[in-house]
Amino acid sequence: MNFIRNTLAAIIGLGIAGLIITLGIRVFPQWVTFDAFAPFEHWQRFLQSMQHNDAFFGFLLFISGLGTTVGGVVTAIIVKYAKVAYAILIGFIMLFIAMLDVIVFPYHPTFYKISIFLTFFPFAWMGGKIVEVIYERKKKRRIAEKMNKS
Repeated sequence: MNFIRNTLAAIIGLGIAGLIITLGIRVFPQWVTFDAFAPFEHWQRFLQSMQHNDAFFGFLLFISGLGTTVGGVVTAIIVKYAKVAYAILIGFIMLFIAMLDVIVFPYHPTFYKISIFLTFFPFAWMGGKIVEVIYERKKKRRIAEKMNKS
């Protein structure tokens, strides 16, 4: 049962990260050069239109980090054990996807290619740590309440 739960948690975390990235790109109307809801259907053409827009790629790094953090938080909430490890798994999968994107499509600036390595793991780790800290505080609070009742 834990395998299904953990797999579902990873899929949901990745879906939320992708949704946040999609919504982040759609925030600025001048960047929307596509008809569909998500830019991923026409990613090559979209990246080509953004090729010399460094502000877009900087924002893409930020929104990817935010999406990875939130995806890591959601994954860590759903899994029962190894919360930080599963959040980092989300970061690893997102990094793998970003590396494929950089390899397949040559339209990314150099700072973006370097920064993806510095973005995904720390943000995913931070998402897992957020949940771990919250759960530890709740656990300490429950223990303190039990001791006060005794």
